[in-house]
Amino acid sequence: MMKIPAQYHLVWIAVMILCQGLMGCTASINKKNIQGERTYTKKMDIRAGGFRRSYRTHVPKGYSPETALPLVVVIHGAFSTAKEIEKETGFSLLADHEDFVVLYPNGMGIFGFLQHWNAGHCCGKAAADNIDDIGFVLAAIEDVCSLLNVDRSRIYMVGFSNGGMLTYRFAAEHSQMVAAVAPLAASIGGKPSPESTEWRIPSPELPLPIIIFHGMADDNVPYTGGSVKGKPKARQYVSVDESVGFWVKHNGCKTPSLVRDLYHGSVNQEIWNNCKNGSEVQLYTLKNWGHVWPGKHFTAELDVDNPIKDFDAAEIIWQFFETYRRGLSLD
Repeated sequence: MMKIPAQYHLVWIAVMILCQGLMGCTASINKKNIQGERTYTKKMDIRAGGFRRSYRTHVPKGYSPETALPLVVVIHGAFSTAKEIEKETGFSLLADHEDFVVLYPNGMGIFGFLQHWNAGHCCGKAAADNIDDIGFVLAAIEDVCSLLNVDRSRIYMVGFSNGGMLTYRFAAEHSQMVAAVAPLAASIGGKPSPESTEWRIPSPELPLPIIIFHGMADDNVPYTGGSVKGKPKARQYVSVDESVGFWVKHNGCKTPSLVRDLYHGSVNQEIWNNCKNGSEVQLYTLKNWGHVWPGKHFTAELDVDNPIKDFDAAEIIWQFFETYRRGLSLD
């Protein structure tokens, strides 16, 4: 063990106390000593851009190796991190109440910065270099399953922005692995520029329950598709209507069985639940919401008279997920 000079002892103790208090120093996961209500880190023997890939995983309160738990994979957006999306979504706090494991993979980046994903049509160097992010997420899931007792029939995936696009892609390419998915502020396809060839996710093998969220004021991934307003030569995206329509058609759904306004008209919900194999499609349209995770980390700060104050996408998503096991409904 490294010997710490005497003059640095107090500094070292202060740093350790601060580290533990802020939960900034996350322990590396070890199968022999896993405790609940704690987030661990793991570096894997997979590299991208010269750096080892990593993830965070949250073990819920009261975890026991004898009990298989659901796994929710949460994928951050471009230029974000696993740590940031854990804080912004609140999924770890929810996991402690609802008893599931959470996996937060880290995208490709440099020294932990500017992390992003190859979702096929987006984004950045990951897409340009055709980084195998699907393979990495698969490996991360397998790694967590080797360390914790995971119910493999109840693996779910959530993604925001570029992470939502990767979620769409993963769902299409590995529909047999996940029980349900939730892309937010994302698109099933697009192209880097108007002159480029459009890329879209392939047709999945199986029907899949899916719940989608998108803000109508989203300036990064426009609700109506195309490029960002005022930037006609920028990246192009497939619209929300087309993205939802893709899954409605694939799942063999008919017209919406339920359409309703929620939160005093600030949120519109559409449900297609007359679909193949008991699958379902849901769309939440947030009428005055931009390119921000729609959860309490942000909505709790809204004015008291704001209709969507305390809106929590994580809770809605989990309520949707917990009714599905891979291949069948739990109802």
